[in-house]
Amino acid sequence: MKGTADLLAEARRAAGLSQEELARRAGTSRPTLSAYEHGRKSPTLDTAARLLAEAGFELGLRPRIDFVEQITTRGRTVAVPTRLPRQPVDRAFAVVALPLHLNWSEPGRRFNLHDRVQRARVYEIVLREGGPEDVLAYVDGALLIDLWPELVLPRDVRAAWAGVVENAVEAAA
Repeated sequence: MKGTADLLAEARRAAGLSQEELARRAGTSRPTLSAYEHGRKSPTLDTAARLLAEAGFELGLRPRIDFVEQITTRGRTVAVPTRLPRQPVDRAFAVVALPLHLNWSEPGRRFNLHDRVQRARVYEIVLREGGPEDVLAYVDGALLIDLWPELVLPRDVRAAWAGVVENAVEAAA
């Protein structure tokens, strides 16, 4: 998980701003901003929000997602989130190459998540083979709900995931 220092530095770099320019825009000094970015000083929440806003970002809340490991009848573990993750649009529809531990049968294959059939294949692989980091990296909850009836999953994997998917559908209704 990124700390405040990392977020501030990342936002500034993403905006293409120097420390001097961001500090000027936010009404602070470059040495103070540097201290924030290097973790030598901690900004207040208001100050962090102001710095992020001047870099073109918003400070927001995101629900924490925990994982529960469920054991299948064959003794495998399935990592199931307590709530479905959401992805930024660019990641939800990106072109991805799954790591070898997920896609050992076709190493290096690229999947276009914009294509529904390819996205379904990635979700099947990740739900069946992936751990928490994989779920958070590749699965978008809203898109999973849309694909859920069509996914080809082992019965145990579908049963493990059914509760969180059904709860998300009910919450959205």
